[in-house]
Amino acid sequence: MSKKILVVLTSHDQLGTTGEKTGFWLEELAAPYYAFVDAGFELTLASPKGGLPPLDPKSNEPDFQTEHTHRFEADAKATTALNTTVKLADVAADDFDAIFYPGGHGPMWDLVDDAQSIALIEGFFAAGKPVGAVCHGPIVFANTKEGNGDYIVKGRKVTGFSNTEEEAVGLTNVVPNLLEDLLIERGGDYSKGDDWMPYAVQDANLITGQNPNSSVAVADLIVKALS
Repeated sequence: MSKKILVVLTSHDQLGTTGEKTGFWLEELAAPYYAFVDAGFELTLASPKGGLPPLDPKSNEPDFQTEHTHRFEADAKATTALNTTVKLADVAADDFDAIFYPGGHGPMWDLVDDAQSIALIEGFFAAGKPVGAVCHGPIVFANTKEGNGDYIVKGRKVTGFSNTEEEAVGLTNVVPNLLEDLLIERGGDYSKGDDWMPYAVQDANLITGQNPNSSVAVADLIVKALS
C-alpha cells in the first residue's frame, strides 16, 4: 500500500485591502508535489471551498518559475488535481498518512482559523502522523492544540516566513499577523536561516520550512518520516 498525503491549499484570493490578488505559491506546491509523487506516494489536493484554488499571480512570474513549476504546468494529472481539489469538509485524517500545507499569503486569512483544517491537523498530530507546512503555511498551526489544551507549537522547534522576509516583500502592514511573531507568541521555539535560503526544521512529527526555497527540504523530511 502506498502512503497517502493530503495537501491543503488556500481558497483566499484577496491580499488584505490592497485590491491585489493572492493565493497559494506555485513552487511551494509543485516542488513537494514531485518529491511525494516521485517517492511513490498518492496525493489528494484539498481546499476549504474545493475546486480550483487561487494562485498567487506573482508566483507564476518568470523570476519565480522553477523546473518544478514548469513540470507541474505541463503535467495533465497534476493540473487536473489542482482544478478539482476536494473540500476540506469531505476528508478525514484517518484516510491519510501525512498532511502538508504550501504557503503563499492566502492561508494567513483563511486557513489560520478554518475549523476543519484545525480539526484535521489536530487529528494527524495526535495520531503521530507527519504534519508539514512551508513559508506562510505554518500559520495553520497557530490555533491548533493538543489534547491537554496546549498549542501544538508550544516548546517545539518551528520555522516559517520571517519578519525580515515579510518586510522585504513590503507586506508587514498588510498581513493580519506576522507569522514569526505569532508562532513565538504561541510558545513555539522559532528559528530561521538567512532570508530566502533553504531552511527547514523537524520536531518529532512537526515539520516546517521558512520560505519558498525551503519547499524541497520540507518535502524531503516528510518523505523520510514516512519511509
